[in-house]
Amino acid sequence: MKKLLRLALVLFLLAVAGAIWIGYEARVFLTTPPHAHGEDIYIDVPAGANLAQIADDLEQKGAITDSRKFKWLARLKKSAHKLQAGRFLVNTGWLPEKTLDTLVNGMPALYRITIPEGLTWWQTARLLEENGLARAEDFEAVIRDPAFLRHYGIPFATAEGFLMPDTYLLKKPDSEMPPPAFHPANEADKRLLAEWRAQARSVAGRLVDNFWRKTATLWPGQDEPEPGKLPKPNRDDLKKWATLASIVEKETGVPGERRRVAGVYENRLARNMLLQADPTVIYGMGPTFKGRLRRVNLEDPANGYNTYLYPGLPPGPISSFGLAALQAAIQPEKHNYLFFVATGAGDSHTFSRNFEEHSRAVEQYRKAVRSK
Repeated sequence: MKKLLRLALVLFLLAVAGAIWIGYEARVFLTTPPHAHGEDIYIDVPAGANLAQIADDLEQKGAITDSRKFKWLARLKKSAHKLQAGRFLVNTGWLPEKTLDTLVNGMPALYRITIPEGLTWWQTARLLEENGLARAEDFEAVIRDPAFLRHYGIPFATAEGFLMPDTYLLKKPDSEMPPPAFHPANEADKRLLAEWRAQARSVAGRLVDNFWRKTATLWPGQDEPEPGKLPKPNRDDLKKWATLASIVEKETGVPGERRRVAGVYENRLARNMLLQADPTVIYGMGPTFKGRLRRVNLEDPANGYNTYLYPGLPPGPISSFGLAALQAAIQPEKHNYLFFVATGAGDSHTFSRNFEEHSRAVEQYRKAVRSK
């Protein structure tokens, strides 16, 4: 009997000691961050991933100290089946409960990307692809899609010029980006490709929608928009202003010159003069062009954007442009200038009223370049 009592007492003491040890381990786990000086990291939770996979990934990346205890915590909180799919930003200095709450209730991570003014659509596509936000080939397909263009009221063959320069916060797909020219071999591959094509459409739509929102207050004399719709100019004005704004954007980065440059092109159009704008020729040569323009390029009739050969504005915008360039196109400066050329000192230009003045300005530019 005494032996049984002693055994019971030993088992009881062991149970108490075990409970104390478990309580201590749990307390340490719950109150001690993995790292005293934490750093932000991204955690990817694939669709269909189970708790064990997620916990192991968290431990491997240093977001928690013990995957087994994290699984215990998730079950205790009844959150084991509530973890969201997506990419989440967590910190290795967080306590486990905050990390768990982020995966259950937090918003998936958004990625910041700045699209600067003056990019062509293919430069924008490459920038998005380099940042893992859209495949360039999918983006190209979207901005050429007639249904997409009709939906957003774009009167050109592409959405060039309507991909608003700005800083965006965008969500990435949960899956890894397929390589270029990816050909699906099974249903899983087809779903992957469809996901990334939808991503490209979403990103392109975000950029174009931002264009209409940002420019809404600039359009003069537009018709009263339908309720819930943003104001837009008539089709002919839009084509002219968007195309001219894109040329202004490429011709000068000096704020005080934008309206003056727009005025030069307005004067040339009014006199039926060729625009002779180098940036339009360069754009028409496409993404592969590198280097300097040569006479043979200016004489190429196959280039539909060659404003040295073809009168009027080119077929469409040649880049994204900022609000200042659009404002300049809508309200060009009134003057008698017909030419301009770089000064060779900084980014400014010399403006001329006739060819003789322009020839002298060109010679001054050449001297400035030679003296460097």
